[in-house]
Amino acid sequence: MPSPALAALDAAGLPYRVIRHGPVRSLAEAAAARGVAVPDVVKTIVVRRGPDDHLFVLTPGDRVISWPKLRALLGVNRLSMPDAAAARDATGYERGTITPFGATTAWPVVADERLRGREITLGAGEHGAAVALDADAAITTLGATVADVTDPEPAR
Repeated sequence: MPSPALAALDAAGLPYRVIRHGPVRSLAEAAAARGVAVPDVVKTIVVRRGPDDHLFVLTPGDRVISWPKLRALLGVNRLSMPDAAAARDATGYERGTITPFGATTAWPVVADERLRGREITLGAGEHGAAVALDADAAITTLGATVADVTDPEPAR
């Protein structure tokens, strides 16, 4: 039986390919295992606007959410990230596997504008696996709002 993510992709008629790569410890390892550049490993971040009010933010792997930009886009003063248990409750997925496809609630999606025009990889709803698909098709299927909502990953 396919994961809820794969079932949702199939139901949407979106072409994708599954990449099974086993455990990874970092975003760079995930990119190498998937055979893609770091920006093409898309992070699905669960953001909390209020009680039982969440959204998904899709960011390129080499970028982080710009909280001021996201708050301005959403017209709110406060946003937060739920802990792992609350994120699982809100999505049905564990951290590291989260995807908007097949989530238990179809929360709104915001996609960073840098995702357009490329093939991306997203979590597949299970550890050690991802899906590769066309970003524009995914954005359209999800009804995502596309905007500049990220900043470069800070140097470490």
